[in-house]
Amino acid sequence: MPQGDSQCKFSYLRPMFRFKQFNVDQAGCAMKINTDGVLIGALAGAGRPDTILDIGTGTGVIALMLAQRFGAARIDAVEVDDTAALTAQRNFAGSPFAGRLAVYAESFEHYLGKRPDSRYDLIVTNPPFYLNALESPKAGKTLAKHADGQFFDRLVRLAGRHLTANGELWLILPLPTSAWVKGIAADCGLKLRYKVNVLSYPDSEPHREILVLGLGDDREADQQFVIYREPKVYSQQYEAALGPFFTIF
Repeated sequence: MPQGDSQCKFSYLRPMFRFKQFNVDQAGCAMKINTDGVLIGALAGAGRPDTILDIGTGTGVIALMLAQRFGAARIDAVEVDDTAALTAQRNFAGSPFAGRLAVYAESFEHYLGKRPDSRYDLIVTNPPFYLNALESPKAGKTLAKHADGQFFDRLVRLAGRHLTANGELWLILPLPTSAWVKGIAADCGLKLRYKVNVLSYPDSEPHREILVLGLGDDREADQQFVIYREPKVYSQQYEAALGPFFTIF
């Protein structure tokens, strides 16, 4: 879903976005809160992860949502853009979860490279800064030669090395990118534990896939997530997932 979807009952683009338990200041941050981000923030993870890594945290919204959901988890957030990292730091400091959140203004490669023995129960990422280029009709053919392909190759391989035995890597991706990432995962020994097909309406084709990758062999049934029941009316599924966060529910 694009940022500031006109069908939404609220604007993702306003400078201060107020959630039920925290606020997110987006001023000066190029990547605003978007549907992909709040979906993965609401859905990622299972059980009780103790250690979480958010790659490309932007405003910090995904890390904040995960901190609300998992009350004992320690969450590290990595952001290569200095301005966005400062924004995330301010948002973390102003939240009730400040003591469990840390942001690092560096690339995930540099961050993980300095911590070869670190392991996470959950690694999550929403890389929207790549999506516009990848949604063209030629994206599937050109991805392997594009810098984006190199990015995802590094991301999946590095993340796989830093998962705990039962840890999971969650990514939300457009379909052409998802197909590429599945191939990378298979090549480096990560299993597709399951995927979530994201649809705008019940009769729509999926426009995003949430991939859940891990080291274990157990395979769960794929799931379907519908955002709207009808134009301008959210589905019960969406309201249940975002109800703990959005003030409109």
